[in-house]
Amino acid sequence: MAAAAGLPHSRLRSAAGRYREARHSLRTPASAQSRRGLDWMNFFVADVQTGFGTFVAFYLAESGWTRGNIGVALAAASVAGMISQIPGGAVADAITWKRGLAAVGIVITGASALLLGLAPNFVSVFVAQILQGATAGIITPAIGAISLGLVGRSAIALRTGRNYRYAAAGHALTAALMGAAGAYLWNGAIFYAAAALCVPALIALGFIRGDEIDYARARNAGRSKDRITTGRVVDLVKNHKLVLFTAATLLFQLADASVLPVMGENLVAAKYTQAAIWMSGLIIAPQIVVALLAPWVGFHSEKRGRRPLLLIGFGLEPVRIILLAFTSAYPFLMVGQIMSGITGAVIGVLTILVIADLTAGTGRFNLAVGAVGTMSGIAASVSTSATGFLFQAFGQRIGYLPLAAVAAAATGLIWWFVSETKPEKYED
Repeated sequence: MAAAAGLPHSRLRSAAGRYREARHSLRTPASAQSRRGLDWMNFFVADVQTGFGTFVAFYLAESGWTRGNIGVALAAASVAGMISQIPGGAVADAITWKRGLAAVGIVITGASALLLGLAPNFVSVFVAQILQGATAGIITPAIGAISLGLVGRSAIALRTGRNYRYAAAGHALTAALMGAAGAYLWNGAIFYAAAALCVPALIALGFIRGDEIDYARARNAGRSKDRITTGRVVDLVKNHKLVLFTAATLLFQLADASVLPVMGENLVAAKYTQAAIWMSGLIIAPQIVVALLAPWVGFHSEKRGRRPLLLIGFGLEPVRIILLAFTSAYPFLMVGQIMSGITGAVIGVLTILVIADLTAGTGRFNLAVGAVGTMSGIAASVSTSATGFLFQAFGQRIGYLPLAAVAAAATGLIWWFVSETKPEKYED
């Protein structure tokens, strides 16, 4: 009995020891000032970006826009985001002033928010959406480059997990606050709040010490006799492991991107009272899961490798979709979103890590991240466009099954063709 009683305490001590180990690993080699600056920059950048997307649709609808024009405005941001990621990644690899690139992206996002708040006419909204969408090709690779440049590949797993934690916390908190601002003040207040949040984002960015960001590490380049060595861009296409992993993420997005919009339509069809509040719960729940889980994904990917976690993240998606095919009851929708949070934490963190593993020594890390992001964005756009016709023709139960099949194919691709990418020893 004494041994049995001591077992939970032993497990707790072991878990606490692993957590201390993870925190200790995260402390090196960047200073506490730079680490905290990067933490809060992720938080506030997520705050700012939360003001767009769904809130834009609500805002424009309240301003009297037709559904067709709202669709054009949202599509403009999506297209700009997809187009900007590859050149944005190339720029992030090339320039030495990574913090300056991030600052430019934050300022552009703030200007976009002000344009939306001040003048919701077609031209200004269209310009604002294009500018905001384009920042996906500026801020995202800049954060990746700063993170890798600060800590190197030996600590990027834990650093990426922490980035996702703070970003998810920012998304969840700000979604609630901006929804309240729009409900109790006026709809345009959402975008003034988004613009104002650019100020603390820039302050947090200023706390990151530029002299700690190693240029070669930031682009995942090699070194030979004190010279930075980079590979050819065409070598990325010849990297079969990278191509296969990209194909798996593309299939995952093709299955996943349209699930939440369909869930929202089901809420409306079920005639829930205050459907917007119930919908906000479905949006916030996975962000909370990501905030809790993401650092542990990074930690365990170092202990157990990338592939086992990838199989869990990809494998949950077809299970989630099949669950949703048979019920639209809100408790099951919430379970589905919790599962989405798990897959989001795993695949979000590990996408960065796998790309870092597969581009080691090439100097093309951010370009590769941009290319994968572009492909995923195209897949998500195709998914949301095609799924509406699919569900209209076959109904909910049958409509979900092709999505589950695509998600299962993504899992099979990881199982059969993507081997472990974590190296036995990091070179940096």
